[in-house]
Amino acid sequence: MIKINQAVIVEGKYDKIKLSRFIDAPIITTDGFAIFKDKERQQLLRTLAKSRGLVVLTDSDSAGFIIRSFIGNAVDKKYIINAYIPDIYGKEKRKTEPSKEGMLGVEGMTEQVITKALTDAGVFCEQSSVKQREITKLDLFEAGFSGCADSAARRSRLLEYFGLPRRLSSNGLVEVLNCITTKEGFLKAAEEINGRGE
Repeated sequence: MIKINQAVIVEGKYDKIKLSRFIDAPIITTDGFAIFKDKERQQLLRTLAKSRGLVVLTDSDSAGFIIRSFIGNAVDKKYIINAYIPDIYGKEKRKTEPSKEGMLGVEGMTEQVITKALTDAGVFCEQSSVKQREITKLDLFEAGFSGCADSAARRSRLLEYFGLPRRLSSNGLVEVLNCITTKEGFLKAAEEINGRGE
């Protein structure tokens, strides 16, 4: 695994799946152009940018550059590192035909090409044999943030504690918490919140 300190921003779920195989970092998708209207996801990117920085790794086609430009305007540029994959023509295995511009996207790149793109952008990549302990939905349950009579109120206090949008789903919350804090940080927050609520 390659450990990266920043959160990595990609376009879609197949890009995320590809990177998850060899990169140990929070990987967030824009869901393509959906990011343009998704105010909560924009706020999430700003929160992540301030807490750990962003590496933007979009496709090298025109759509990828439009998304990259949008992120650059939505988030303070001092928190962004842009990593660029090369123009390689071809088609991803899962697709029946090439993209509109005929180029491979992030999901079609090899691990070596992506690693080089990150290194060329100045991203510090560190080899790691194990992933860091992650926060899970079970952790939310055990801390009383789901599955309890007052879990909605507790979860609301947790969102407020970390400055997150109130409408985050449990899955979304787990994803974001793993981006902005450690397991120890989460447990400390849970202890404070649960102590305050009793």
